[in-house]
Amino acid sequence: MSLNYTTYVAQISNLMVQVSSDPNFMTMLPGMIDYAEQRMYRELDLQASRVSDATTTVSSGSRIFNYPTDKGVFIVVEQMNIWTPSSATSSNAHRHPLTMVSKEFMDLAWPSASSNNGIPLFFAPFNNTTCLLGPAPDQSYPIEVNGTQRPTPLSSGNSSTWLTMYLPDVFIAASMIFATAYQRDFGAMANNPQQGTTWESEYQTLKNSANSEELRKRFMSEGWQPMTPSPIATPKRV
Repeated sequence: MSLNYTTYVAQISNLMVQVSSDPNFMTMLPGMIDYAEQRMYRELDLQASRVSDATTTVSSGSRIFNYPTDKGVFIVVEQMNIWTPSSATSSNAHRHPLTMVSKEFMDLAWPSASSNNGIPLFFAPFNNTTCLLGPAPDQSYPIEVNGTQRPTPLSSGNSSTWLTMYLPDVFIAASMIFATAYQRDFGAMANNPQQGTTWESEYQTLKNSANSEELRKRFMSEGWQPMTPSPIATPKRV
C-alpha cells in the first residue's frame, strides 16, 4: 500500500508508540524524512531521480560550462549532448554526445580556450556546478544535461513522493533507523538492545530487493536482461 504524508506520520507514530502531536516528535520528523530519503537516493540509484535538462546553451569561446539549475541541482551528471545546429530544438536537433575525460587531458589538448574552437567533443568535471568543454564552443549551442537530482522531499506541503508511492516499506524501515536514535535505542545500550540493529537489518533486506528490481528496469540484471536473476540458470544469458 502506498503512503502519503498523513499515513506515513500515522504509521511511524504507531511503530514508535509516540503521539504524533508531541512537539518533540514534530521537531524530529523532518530530520527523519531527510535521513531516509538521502540514504535511499544515494544507495538505490533510482531511475525516478534522473532528470534531463536542455534549458541552457554553452557560451561561444568559453570552455567553462555551468550546469543548468532550471529543473533542480544536479547531484551526478551522467551524460551530456551538444545540439546542432545552434538554432536546434529537441524536435530537430542532431545530438553530439560528449565523452568524459580528465581535466589534465583537457588542459593538454586545448591549452588555450581561444584556439581550435568548434563543436565540443569532451567534458571534464571541474566541481559540483561546472565542467570544462573541449574544444571550446565556436557558437552558442544548446546543450542537454542528463543525470540525477534530488526530488522534492516529503512534507505536509508535498504529500507524496516516488518513495512513498512505490517503496513505502523500505522508506518506513529507513525512517525507523533514525527514529530509534530519537528514542535512545540506536545502539546496544538501551532497554531494547537489538532495536536499532533490527531496523537496519530489515532496511538492508528490503533495500536489496528494491535494488534488484531497479537494476531490472535498466536491463542490468543477469545477462543484461530485465529478468529476475536465476540461481540455477546456466549458462548465463548473453
